[in-house]
Amino acid sequence: MQPIKISTAQFENKSGDKNYNLSVIENLAQKAAQEGSDVIAFHECSITGYTFARKLSRNQMLDLAELIPEGPSIERLTQIARQNNIVVLAGLFEKDKQENLYKAYVCVDSNGLVAKYRKLHPFINPHLTAGDSYCVFEIKGWKCGILICYDNNVIENVRATRLLGADVIFMPHVTMCTPSTRPGAGFVDPKLWENRELDPTSLRLEFDGMKGRGWLMKWLPARAYDNGIYAVFSNPIGMDDDQLKNGCSMIVDPFGDVIAECRSFNNELVTATLSPEKLRQAGGYRYIQARRPELYKHIIGQNHVPEQKVVWLNPENT
Repeated sequence: MQPIKISTAQFENKSGDKNYNLSVIENLAQKAAQEGSDVIAFHECSITGYTFARKLSRNQMLDLAELIPEGPSIERLTQIARQNNIVVLAGLFEKDKQENLYKAYVCVDSNGLVAKYRKLHPFINPHLTAGDSYCVFEIKGWKCGILICYDNNVIENVRATRLLGADVIFMPHVTMCTPSTRPGAGFVDPKLWENRELDPTSLRLEFDGMKGRGWLMKWLPARAYDNGIYAVFSNPIGMDDDQLKNGCSMIVDPFGDVIAECRSFNNELVTATLSPEKLRQAGGYRYIQARRPELYKHIIGQNHVPEQKVVWLNPENT
């Protein structure tokens, strides 16, 4: 493998406005390509918007969702990739020909769809069907995987994707700044966003504290470090429906170090060069080699009924 340049972006999407969101994706992809990037990644549901979907009926979801790869958004992403000679990763709601609904994330190059992943732990809308498989594919000789938002909180998903060969895991999110049982969590007041030019300090304190980045840094570097992978985290900035999101899209290397991060309140991207040497130098590589699965394969694989509760989706918090 040769070094590869990957960009991760943040932007303020508009709910349900795919044309607008794709225009921002196009603008940022063009900018990344001009800076020499090979790949650019965007957040979960970056094409469609995300949080507003909790209010949609099944028919409204079907109207919003697209077939993949036949839908117009994949065609548009392919044009963007071809015109800018860059690989693009972005998210949207998917429907299949039987009208099942999924939360999807796609990788597209100049020839069209490279990979599609369906979120394993969706919750934003009750009509979504959970994905049932992992996804590992190749970009310029690098083995890559995708895990969407909550999927990364279940640590077995990250390890499984790594064991399937992924050296880079794209981790698109719409996260942070929501209530939780953890200390310090909660919504961030949208008025701070409206006043961000006059009082950036108050907004930054909320974004970087335990409502936002402070929580993220408890676990994201650990996923990269323990598994010896590059983690490409993408998250929106600004208002997503009625919730404020704090961006801080970043790339974390196999040592658990942040090597690039969006730090403004604007639509922006950052780029890092990924080095294959780090993959074997990092502790995570050695830990994987030292595993003794005979000790725990029956423990990890024992029968279990999954339970998923999202505090902020309770009526009292919305």
